[in-house]
Amino acid sequence: MSKKHNFSAGPCILPQEVFEKSAAAILDFNGIGLSLLEISHRSKDFVPVMDEARAIVKRLMKLGDDYEVLYLGGGASLQFVMVPFNLMKLENGKAAYLDTGTWAAGAIKEGKKLGTVDIVGSSKEKNYSFIPKDYSVGSEYDYFHCTSNNTIYGTQMKEFPKVDTLMVCDMSSDIFSRVIDFTQFDLIYAGAQKNMGPAGTTLVVVKKEILGKTGRDIPSYLDYSLQIAKESMFNTPPVFPIYASLLTLQHLENNGGIEAAEKRNIDKAALLYAEIDRNPLFETFCEKEDRSLMNVSFKLLDDSKKEEFDAAWKNAGINGLNGHRSLGGYRASMYNALPIESVQVLVDVMKNLN
Repeated sequence: MSKKHNFSAGPCILPQEVFEKSAAAILDFNGIGLSLLEISHRSKDFVPVMDEARAIVKRLMKLGDDYEVLYLGGGASLQFVMVPFNLMKLENGKAAYLDTGTWAAGAIKEGKKLGTVDIVGSSKEKNYSFIPKDYSVGSEYDYFHCTSNNTIYGTQMKEFPKVDTLMVCDMSSDIFSRVIDFTQFDLIYAGAQKNMGPAGTTLVVVKKEILGKTGRDIPSYLDYSLQIAKESMFNTPPVFPIYASLLTLQHLENNGGIEAAEKRNIDKAALLYAEIDRNPLFETFCEKEDRSLMNVSFKLLDDSKKEEFDAAWKNAGINGLNGHRSLGGYRASMYNALPIESVQVLVDVMKNLN
């Protein structure tokens, strides 16, 4: 069977080279006669993998030694809890959150369990169809939390605010997809299952100097400082997702880095959005100025065409185009590894719908 055009929102498409090298490592890792899945995470064979997986993140993000890189379990959802535990003060803790979608709302819910949360901006009343912009964040907050890209609704923050406190960002669905000054953030986290690797590990990038100042007795696994001291090996790490993430980041670095990926992503998004805007049968769910480069959520305006359209894109070898169950419609997720040729196949299907 030929490879399908994979628009899945996550777990999602990865470079073919990553699949091939990962598969080989499962059978025999680096010619040692053992699978990657059966060697010790503290062995001389795996420790270099962890070391390089952490180092390459700082190279790609152009970060210095004042930042640490962690690979943790629990998905990005665990970071909804770890962030307030590590950054929100025990006495009169207070944080500012930007509410731009389902995952931002999840982070807000967990933050409220440990202190006061102020929602400084929200697009909930308009079904998260835009990114709020007219808000300010002062020094009275322990930190500000935002979500850079919203997979369900197809919105993306094009700029980040200047705040008078720590800046935390959930970049799960657009990390490494565009050029950003990463030094403006004090903490970044991202589930691997979009632009990095398979599900099973979560990347955390944190400025060391911000830790240990809350007065909290933090549960051991949730303590960033302890995780840093143990070099992401407080417990047995998810070795396969970390290795696959390393391969993905090496592929990115070897193919022009984030700068080149951004150019490819802009071209892919422009191609699809142009057809949506041209074609009277389709419309996006969100405001134009906030459209995501990663996730294009759109709807078919004529329900009588749905059966024909669904059959056409499936017959064209397209996978993962159905929209999120909470929104409906369609969603084309165009992560780094998706070639523009796949986008052209989708556009051709849309053009041929009569």
